[in-house]
Amino acid sequence: MKLFDNTDAPVNVVDQAAVEAQGPIKGYVHSVESFGAVDGPGIRFTVFLQGCRMRCQYCHNPDTWNIGVGDEMTADQVLDDAQRYKAFWGDTGGITCSGGESLVQIDFLLDLFTKAKQRGISTCLDTSGNPFTRDEPWFSQFKKLMAVTDISLVDIKHINSAEHKKLTGFGNENILDMIQWMSANNCDMWIRHVLVPERTDYDNYLTELGDYIKTLNNVQKVEVLPYHTLGVKKYNELGIAYPLDGIEPPTPDRIRNAEKLLHTADYNGYKTWKPTK
Repeated sequence: MKLFDNTDAPVNVVDQAAVEAQGPIKGYVHSVESFGAVDGPGIRFTVFLQGCRMRCQYCHNPDTWNIGVGDEMTADQVLDDAQRYKAFWGDTGGITCSGGESLVQIDFLLDLFTKAKQRGISTCLDTSGNPFTRDEPWFSQFKKLMAVTDISLVDIKHINSAEHKKLTGFGNENILDMIQWMSANNCDMWIRHVLVPERTDYDNYLTELGDYIKTLNNVQKVEVLPYHTLGVKKYNELGIAYPLDGIEPPTPDRIRNAEKLLHTADYNGYKTWKPTK
């Protein structure tokens, strides 16, 4: 099993008519969580899709990296499972696709969200934006996806591209381009940022990120996610050296400082947010 396959070859962007002629689109699912309380508005059925090219130093799910493995499921199979919990969702909950990186499997994701909306299920995309490109056919698929996505949780790993590359293996230019497109097209967003001592916990970068977020439209919430070490066991089990060995989680004071510099208290739209699509 290759744990470090971050090839740039396109994944899951195919000729739609050819796929439909062969049968339903299938996605590779790592796992699901029936009652997700931190994966978007309300209570959500969270689908963790397999595959990610970034190698974030603090990633706590290295078992989701591999592309093209996992449980093969159709959109209808996922939704039939999810719909059993619909009574708990209220008027804000629904289904969230996380990962891994959901956009690695954009065709399956589009099929899933399209069918979810047909069933009256609210949709939430959890993404770091790494696969984003304006190249075709990917960009057209992304625009269709946004039309059936109620809200996106966008994780900005680092505002500085050089530091972003050190942290994840990739720069952030295309990620910020995705966010700019979403802002210009009035896509509702929650912005998330993982606070990591010695990596992202620097006042100058936090201030720059806070100023950047202020320029965006439709940001409903800004969250600081404190780094934790809960994934270390998985690295040991997979025989992978843990990149942040010896780095402890941020202190409460540093978390409060980050929240202040990112102006998290200014973004309260999530308190009254409801899906409109």
